[in-house]
Amino acid sequence: MPTLDRQDDVFVLDLGDDENRFHPDWIASVNTALNEVEKAEVPRALVTTARGKFYSNGLDLEWMGAHADQEESYRSSVHELFARMLSLPVITVAALQGHTFAAGAMFSLAHDFRVMRADRGFWCLPEADINIPFTPGMAALIQSRLAPQTAHEAMVTARRYGGSDAAAAGIVERAVDETAVRSTAVEIAEAQLGKAGDSLGTIKARMYASVLATLRDAPHPLG
Repeated sequence: MPTLDRQDDVFVLDLGDDENRFHPDWIASVNTALNEVEKAEVPRALVTTARGKFYSNGLDLEWMGAHADQEESYRSSVHELFARMLSLPVITVAALQGHTFAAGAMFSLAHDFRVMRADRGFWCLPEADINIPFTPGMAALIQSRLAPQTAHEAMVTARRYGGSDAAAAGIVERAVDETAVRSTAVEIAEAQLGKAGDSLGTIKARMYASVLATLRDAPHPLG
């Protein structure tokens, strides 16, 4: 399960050491950590990362299959997590040490910046291959954070981007050695510590007003 630590003024949220799928308990744990980050006094910033092979492999399809009657509330909780991260009143950096797929990739896009391992691991939106269409909120998030041609390629072809390719496409800001992923993300966060607070939250909320409204709109099926 996710755990929150603090490195001076930078909070580090470790998403876990398995596939880090969006199980309801996992989502609740991430939200609890974000509550603590939001309550802390400035200066502050947030880095999210994980351990092992995956940053996050996305939606918990097994849980969804066993709880079809809760699809609407589950969808809402996933969308709200994206919306919350997108508008969080601190600088956020995703340190992608492993595979970052589907909703995990969308979650990374809701951060302000991304750092990815250069030599191994993929960033991918596989929905076209697994026949699960993007909800309007998901599509709005992706298209707001990627250049149009990159969004088109990523969404329509389900391309798997390695770190260097992801950096070239503007999906991530930096592709670095495995040992430098977390430290580079922390350095980026440290450089922006003074920007946390209500003004930053307002800037993000206004910048992404239409995306946030779509994410929080009426329910849309996940698939």
